[in-house]
Amino acid sequence: MAESTQYSPPKVWTWTKPSGGTFASINRPVAGPTHEKDLPVGRHPLQLYSLGTPNGQKVTIMLEELLALGHAGAEYDAWLIKIGEGDQFGSGFVAVNPNSKIPALLDRSGSAPIRVFESGSILLYLAEKFGAFLPQDIAARTETLNWLFWQMGSAPYLGGGFGHFYAYAPVKIEYAIDRFAMEVKRQLDVLDRRLDESAYLSGDAYTIADIAVFPWYGGLVKGWQYGAAEFLSVEDYKNVGRWADTILARPAVKRGRMVNRTSGDPSEQLRERHDAGDFETKTEDKLAGVRS
Repeated sequence: MAESTQYSPPKVWTWTKPSGGTFASINRPVAGPTHEKDLPVGRHPLQLYSLGTPNGQKVTIMLEELLALGHAGAEYDAWLIKIGEGDQFGSGFVAVNPNSKIPALLDRSGSAPIRVFESGSILLYLAEKFGAFLPQDIAARTETLNWLFWQMGSAPYLGGGFGHFYAYAPVKIEYAIDRFAMEVKRQLDVLDRRLDESAYLSGDAYTIADIAVFPWYGGLVKGWQYGAAEFLSVEDYKNVGRWADTILARPAVKRGRMVNRTSGDPSEQLRERHDAGDFETKTEDKLAGVRS
């Protein structure tokens, strides 16, 4: 009989070797800073430290939407955090987010800075601070928060689950890909059924729930996530597609998707944002300057 190659977990797991895969160099089983590095501070009240991943896009879309409504206090500096190079483990970043994940926000508008971390918490904080994109009616507010927290609980299955094993893992594991593909398709069906009932997730109004869900699941049906649109038959989810197109047509969403972005067409990247005029004045030379 051939010897089985099935993995048998040890009685006590220890970190003895790199995990492999795209992010092996930054994966570790302990928290805290790895090096001393202060965070830069710009001139605006809100300082964002982030990267243009789906979680990062939630916050830059929200800030651009607030500015589009005329909330001058939502002006912000967006500093690029290069997670592949371990910027999130610098002492300054860890002080803002002890979990060492982007995005992290520092609100310096008051007498003492307020740190806000976790993308859902940042969206809720900004919605309450500026009184926008979160209904006041208790039923509508609760429905909005239902979908916001749905996203926070569901997206790890899409990103860390399906996305990791389908796109980033060093080996393709059929069981893992099948398991998470099944769950992602179930989640898309949840969204599609809801969006068959209403224009947006919480009803007729565009809210932080849509802002939270769009970069992940809207990006999936638009073909931006993991190169998996065909694999997951995303064209089957017509209502999600309609909703994604509606949100993508918003000018603030287009701007927000550009901020802190480091991949794709250079014309769609604004690696750091310190003024609204940056969207108009960026050039290849400017992008190159931010890289250095």
